[in-house]
Amino acid sequence: MNPVKSHETVLEMDDVSKSFTSNAQSTHAVCNICLEAKRGELVLLLGPSGSGKTTILTLMAGFLRPTSGEVRLLGCDVGNYRPDDLQRFRARSMGFVFQNFLLIDTLTVRENIMLVQEFCGTARKAARTKADFLLQQLEVAHLGSRFPATLSQGEKQRVAIARALANDPDVILADEPTASLESAQAVEIIGILGRLAAEQDRCIVAASHDGRLRDHADTIVSLRDGRIVNMTHAV
Repeated sequence: MNPVKSHETVLEMDDVSKSFTSNAQSTHAVCNICLEAKRGELVLLLGPSGSGKTTILTLMAGFLRPTSGEVRLLGCDVGNYRPDDLQRFRARSMGFVFQNFLLIDTLTVRENIMLVQEFCGTARKAARTKADFLLQQLEVAHLGSRFPATLSQGEKQRVAIARALANDPDVILADEPTASLESAQAVEIIGILGRLAAEQDRCIVAASHDGRLRDHADTIVSLRDGRIVNMTHAV
């Protein structure tokens, strides 16, 4: 029996544009982006390099401020937060999965997952217990004492997903999560992201040029030259 999805909107972009100025010339990275992402859904930002996918994710996370428009996370305008407050809010509300994993090589797998929890004030013993639980969920419990340099690419991405889940975030943002993986590993990671959305009622936004993610997405946002050219929803 499939779990009931709440379909609560947790992330919104309302007519968002972002421009960069260099040598008195303005470049429009994204233009007039309107979209929403809900719990229980995997939203796929699909497009070639330079289409604006990563810029949209960066705006969603509040790492960039829009030139115009509004980004709302859990109903709050991200632009209204002071930097320190936004950092804390983001750490508790968002998890991140990166193309290049960004694991800390000098920490064990377990410690990488514990670190993001301890940043939010979780006691070390509780953080360790949660880390081990997540590694078990991702079927890599045996890797807890290993260092990232000893892992395969697919193992690193599973650990990165476990880290993204560490603070039980409302939203997970994934930037090209399959780009560094071989075909079989990529299919596994796509399946994991789809299950996380459906089974844990999480909101996941993934940016990719990998068309294989289509089969796992609830909403597909097709981008070109910083604009939405099509948006489709799974029936």
